[in-house]
Amino acid sequence: MSTGLPLLEDLPDVSGREVLVRADFNGPLGEGPGGEVVLTDDFRIRSALETLEWLHERGARITVCTHLGRPKGAVDPRFSLAPVRARLAELAPYAQLLENLRFSPGEQANDPAFVDELVAGKDAYVNDAFGVSHRPDASVVGPPSRLPSAAGRLLAREVSVLSGLLDEPARPFVAVVGGAKIGEKLGVLRSLARKVDTLVVGGGMSYTFLKALGHEVGESLLDERYLDSCRELLGGETEVLLPTDVVALAPGSTLHRGEAAPPGERTEVLGRDIGPGFEAVDIGPKTRARYAEVVAGARTVLWNGPMGVFEDERFTAGTRAVAEAVAACPGFTVVGGGDSVAAVNGYGLAGSIDHISTGGGASLELLELGDLPGLAALRAASNAPRRD
Repeated sequence: MSTGLPLLEDLPDVSGREVLVRADFNGPLGEGPGGEVVLTDDFRIRSALETLEWLHERGARITVCTHLGRPKGAVDPRFSLAPVRARLAELAPYAQLLENLRFSPGEQANDPAFVDELVAGKDAYVNDAFGVSHRPDASVVGPPSRLPSAAGRLLAREVSVLSGLLDEPARPFVAVVGGAKIGEKLGVLRSLARKVDTLVVGGGMSYTFLKALGHEVGESLLDERYLDSCRELLGGETEVLLPTDVVALAPGSTLHRGEAAPPGERTEVLGRDIGPGFEAVDIGPKTRARYAEVVAGARTVLWNGPMGVFEDERFTAGTRAVAEAVAACPGFTVVGGGDSVAAVNGYGLAGSIDHISTGGGASLELLELGDLPGLAALRAASNAPRRD
């Protein structure tokens, strides 16, 4: 829900004031030319610059906090924010950066004492970390109960776009949902089925759907716990498209993520019935064409999740076909989820997408539930707009 969120303009005068900004700088690390650890992708820092510059131009003294990786509540040098701090100093030298929030067990436990530590000496708080706003962490839900607070530009834009998909999308509205684990996306699939005109399913989760229809899936990914749920979705009023053909590994062949497959490994294009020993890992050419056709005719498209194991170069065609179809679609297009975003970036298509979401889990939870803990906390802040 975007209604009632306090925005930057709802903050008291920040000139000369101390402002705490919760950002999401959880970016990838790698090795620099001298062997040092460096941030290899500064997209998330650049995404926060609009908010940081707004505060800086108005004279605020800015302290940024973020997490990095999963250090499990203890100091772990592998997850030091030193590489992030170095890049932030280049892009926004006026902003100070605290050390990794998750070095403290109080962060993910939402410990009031840790919240007190974060807000000590601060005059205002800004949440611009949409990607973690589905988590009730101390830095996300704690400060708005103690300080005048606001949604940063990035967070406000994410909420506006995703809420718009639920409220008044231009039709036909098509959602393309992929990925491996049906259990992680069943809730959002149910929610989208009530909103969209066509639900397009791909990736590893699609084989549980095919099994629910009575097809054999060989060695393909399957979670029998959700067969009844899949049948329920398939029996609803919304059109659900499933693969009609697949690309499968032949018996004795294996996946090779990020490296070339050795000679002699065999793949085959199969129909909906996948024989013993075969493992389906991508949608087939007929399915690619059908999915692209449906996307091309949409006025609103949401894409979350790859169509197959696109990290293996033999099985990129399905994900690429969807990425290209979404990029070419004349309607309003939204891409979310780490793998989908990686795909559009890797294929050079990001500039053709109307909105690329920075939050995978947060995007799905907002679409499923209509709200997030971080948003609810902001709406409860003392300076939040009040409904009549």
